[in-house]
Amino acid sequence: MKAIMVMFDTLSRRFLENYGNDWVKTPNFKRLEEHCCRFDNFYGGSMPCMPARRELHTGKYNFLHRSWGPLEPFDFSVIEELKKAGIYTHLCTDHSHYFEDGGATYHNRYNTWEGFRGQEGDRWIPQDEGMLPSQRNTLSKKGISVQQHYANITRQQKEEDMSSVKTFHAGLDFIKKHADKDNWFLQIESFDPHEPFYVPQRYRDLYELENAPEFNWPAYGPIDEQLHGENLKEVRKEYASLITMCDHYLGKVLDLMDQYDLWKDTMFIVNTDHGFLLGEHGMMGKNFGPMYDEVIHIPFFLYDPNHQGHKSCEAIAQTIDVAPTLLDFFNIDYSVCDGSSLITCMRNNQNTRDVILYGVHGSFTCMSDGSYVYMKANIDSENPLVECTLMPTQMRGFIPCEAINKAELVKGDAYSNGVSYLKIPIKTFYDASIFGDQLFNIKEDEYQKYNLVGKVDTQIYDNKLKELLKQYQAPEEEFQRLGLLN
Repeated sequence: MKAIMVMFDTLSRRFLENYGNDWVKTPNFKRLEEHCCRFDNFYGGSMPCMPARRELHTGKYNFLHRSWGPLEPFDFSVIEELKKAGIYTHLCTDHSHYFEDGGATYHNRYNTWEGFRGQEGDRWIPQDEGMLPSQRNTLSKKGISVQQHYANITRQQKEEDMSSVKTFHAGLDFIKKHADKDNWFLQIESFDPHEPFYVPQRYRDLYELENAPEFNWPAYGPIDEQLHGENLKEVRKEYASLITMCDHYLGKVLDLMDQYDLWKDTMFIVNTDHGFLLGEHGMMGKNFGPMYDEVIHIPFFLYDPNHQGHKSCEAIAQTIDVAPTLLDFFNIDYSVCDGSSLITCMRNNQNTRDVILYGVHGSFTCMSDGSYVYMKANIDSENPLVECTLMPTQMRGFIPCEAINKAELVKGDAYSNGVSYLKIPIKTFYDASIFGDQLFNIKEDEYQKYNLVGKVDTQIYDNKLKELLKQYQAPEEEFQRLGLLN
């Protein structure tokens, strides 16, 4: 048996034909439905990139205890378990956060890995080698990562030189060389269609984007949709053109699945970490605001050669279920995970759990049962917060020493698999209190336009959330900042 996972970053379900989109060209995503089961109620868990990947490895929620960080010494990793069981694991990726302080322990879990440089703000090409174009929309992102991007693309002027294209070609090469071998897992992980929406002109032509891009890297934050209607149309088309490029290379993987008849013995997964707001709810980006469906309700496709014929699944599931699914497929115990196998979920169209959790460390803590969504904000800007870790790093650096000097060594629990860890008090730039609590009936209000907080009694939701936080042994500070101590 073998398994292939094709993972994208920032892939919004509402931009795919599979989920009802009628203008973005995604024929190969649509082609997935010839074999795969489409999950209609699949959600992320911990936001954004590396928190989601920690969940993918461990099958446990990250955001209640930790922000952006590497795998911990005490973490259970699905990749390590596959290796122990004699399953060869290989990673092809251009996700540059793996190569930074806050992600450096993930790719080293695989038997072998290939990394390709140059995405987003990857500190690669000397920054003075790139030049910002004179024509940039005032709503575009600013800062050092932007300068880095324009240096990086001096080495990526042709499609074949782009890091995501190299990533796919490396994955295709692995499949060709190992199609007749057994017991392997391949992860092809493309940073695209994450912003900046840097994409060859042949894909932009499909959306009548003729001029050089002026607005392909939107800055995160609130916007006035009425004032910027044309801008929104442009940035959505730039995003769509990059999705179509991703679709093209997904098709090449599907071609090899057909050519080598891998459908007979190979699990196939297509997934992402989160979506993106492109003007919906008057916002651009992710993380800083409420966890609206555009960000957290994500596409997911699964094919299991042992259980074919399932076209769609309405059951609620999420990222923490991916590790148990892989382990279940290879007949490996996954009882340490908080997630459940999606094989059973798909076969019986049965929820993996009654209520799911998701959120951003230090921001909104959310739950949903598929009928309602409750997003709990911190009660004030004080927002007491701790990092529960033995790896005091953040995205591109270390947790400040003054914070580490205040750390407390605490007894291990289910989160740490019984290993003692440091509880480090930190500050965050997130402040969900400026938005307040949010409650939506998503069966009647799919686009989450009508916040029910203040119109109904939310005590029942507070009680349920408190119960879930206890179940997953959230630190006391999580209860405190959400006003759930009593």
